[in-house]
Amino acid sequence: MRVLVAPDKFAGTLTAVEAAEAIATGWRRRAPGDELDLAPMADGGPGFVDVLHEALGGELLAVTVRGPHGEPTPATLLVHDGTAYVETAQACGLHLARAEGAEAATTYGVGELVAAAVDAGATRVVLGLGGSGTNDGGAGMLAALGATADRPLDAGVAGLAGITSVELPALDVELVAATDVDNPLTGLFGATKVFGPQKGIPEERLPVVDGWLQELAAATDRKVALADGAGAAGGLGFAVLLLGGTREPGIGLVAGALRLAERARAADLVVTGEGAFDYSSRGGKVPYGVAEIAGEALRPCVVLAGQVHVGSREMRALGVESAYSLVEAAGEERAFGDPAGALADLAERIARTWSR
Repeated sequence: MRVLVAPDKFAGTLTAVEAAEAIATGWRRRAPGDELDLAPMADGGPGFVDVLHEALGGELLAVTVRGPHGEPTPATLLVHDGTAYVETAQACGLHLARAEGAEAATTYGVGELVAAAVDAGATRVVLGLGGSGTNDGGAGMLAALGATADRPLDAGVAGLAGITSVELPALDVELVAATDVDNPLTGLFGATKVFGPQKGIPEERLPVVDGWLQELAAATDRKVALADGAGAAGGLGFAVLLLGGTREPGIGLVAGALRLAERARAADLVVTGEGAFDYSSRGGKVPYGVAEIAGEALRPCVVLAGQVHVGSREMRALGVESAYSLVEAAGEERAFGDPAGALADLAERIARTWSR
């Protein structure tokens, strides 16, 4: 039997590469004769560069940029055939940010990554947006690329209070925002209201912070602020669009680079996974994207996840035949204490059902 193994990361425990290897290890224990095709996935968030490097090859460039609170932060960008791939979480990710400093966190380092890509000769820069700990509307990135304003652009969202004018730089490079988040910059479904709390912005501060982003939009382009994806990564999507960039679905971009549709057609079964499989997975997460591709190839798709929060009806709506919970199978202590081993054991058990 031919099995395509295409999981996302299990946030906080396993990278996508580690998850794919763990699933393969367990599956081979039960069905050593099966042919396994490993295709670790990403949707633009953490793991974006590693997954694409494994698929495309290319040159990895190590750089040091300003972190969300000004500290020197190591990052890596991938250059392949004139295109640079940037994982913005490496410069402004939630793992780097401090909740108590959310209003001061800056995306300046993302702009430095883009500048480094241009210096390396890239004519196209794809920014994977996801996992950010910032909420500055991409103002810091704009500052690093040469934008000026009547308020500091590199002091986080709080620095935007009272902003009335912004002079944008002219860039001789194509920018692409890779994201499956379609939120606008501001408002009820905007970056602050939807994602601010997980970055440490208290509920009572959300209207004030959203107001500062509204001021940034008024000083630049309100229409762009309403575009799908403008609110991605705390408004980094807005900054990319302001500079004339475009937006592409992150999962689609990665799937295309990995030739996932072709590989799914060559498989008998598709296995995917992530840390938490719930109905929000429809919002562009890896399992939903992989399940769509499997469906188009007329192949069944199953999910192995840390936790499963959907019923069978919702599962079928997402194009998934079955979903299996790591916590339910192994217990919470082992699922988090030995995630690779627990996932391998779960894959071995699932292979009993699905391998012919």
